[in-house]
Amino acid sequence: MEKEKIKIYLQSPWKFPDSPYYKYLVSSPPRNVEFQNIKKQKGVITNKKVFWILNFLKRNIRRGINKLNLSLPNAHLSPEGNYDLIHCAHCLSKNQNKPWVADIESWWSMYLSGKESKKTQKKVLQIILSKNCKKIIPWTENTKKDILKTFPGIANKLEVVYPAIPEIKDLKKPRNKKLKIIFIARYFDLKGGIIALEVLERLRKNHNIEGIVVSDVPEGLKKKYSNLKIYDLIPQKKLFDLMLNSDIFLYPSFVDTFGFSLLEAMSFGLPTITLNRKDEPNSRKEIIEQGKTGFIVDVEEKLDLKKIGDYEEEIIKKLIEKTTQLLINNQLREKMSKECLKTIKKGKFSIERRNEKLEKIYGESIK
Repeated sequence: MEKEKIKIYLQSPWKFPDSPYYKYLVSSPPRNVEFQNIKKQKGVITNKKVFWILNFLKRNIRRGINKLNLSLPNAHLSPEGNYDLIHCAHCLSKNQNKPWVADIESWWSMYLSGKESKKTQKKVLQIILSKNCKKIIPWTENTKKDILKTFPGIANKLEVVYPAIPEIKDLKKPRNKKLKIIFIARYFDLKGGIIALEVLERLRKNHNIEGIVVSDVPEGLKKKYSNLKIYDLIPQKKLFDLMLNSDIFLYPSFVDTFGFSLLEAMSFGLPTITLNRKDEPNSRKEIIEQGKTGFIVDVEEKLDLKKIGDYEEEIIKKLIEKTTQLLINNQLREKMSKECLKTIKKGKFSIERRNEKLEKIYGESIK
């Protein structure tokens, strides 16, 4: 007799969670799990106009709330329904009559406002210590450590479950006459876009490569770097076609708390060249294995994301050096590509490993 599925309500602070995490969660759920409210779940927004309108609204709502300096946990009330468990997406739950779990990308996603306030922290702690809160699920060990800095007594409620994406079946990558290096970012400035353009342009002048950029590149920079192939936000199918035909992923960003594009690049067998800043709340070194699935360049100072100064020039040279290693060493590049695919298929970012952990957490939460 088939085991009865656990019915789960996916609670988001917004209309739906605009993150690949949830797209891949609902498209590849644990075997004995059924999500109840996913008919309108479309995953990541790729329509440029809709994306910017929604992010403008989110950004200004957050700013307005923070200016008021209110003591507000990021906790929401899910509607009544025929489900067993609530899974909170980047938030906490106010529900008193249903058990719940919450995945947390970064510690600050537990707060709407007042995250530095002892008063707000006390409110968040009360929510976490409630009997209905069964598990807080940090995306990374780095996030777990950050949460424990504020709430050292809740270690028993924390369990890291790495995000996952599906492997690409029957992946056949073409052999390009020109090696293709791709940079992808929905936020051009924030993700080091100006540095990416400069790295790609200099590599193009010295090597037989094609530089590809998918981002909201300002018009002036499109003209300046016209020898690169530059695309605006595009539908995911077209984006994945570009990744399939690429050889290396360049991602000079260090501000991500996670960086889902790194996983997507790995799923296409793309070694990654990226940055890590020691004092920023990111988990870069949990994702990319130095010398195995890519190269990480450490950043010691704050980078100017609008223009290239002396320190930015230093970082650009280091990124070019690491990328060049992959360009001239076919054996190393292919070895890294295989390691990337292995990490997605059976490693810590595999659907199989994520689902095994989530199914166990869900099952224990409704006992």
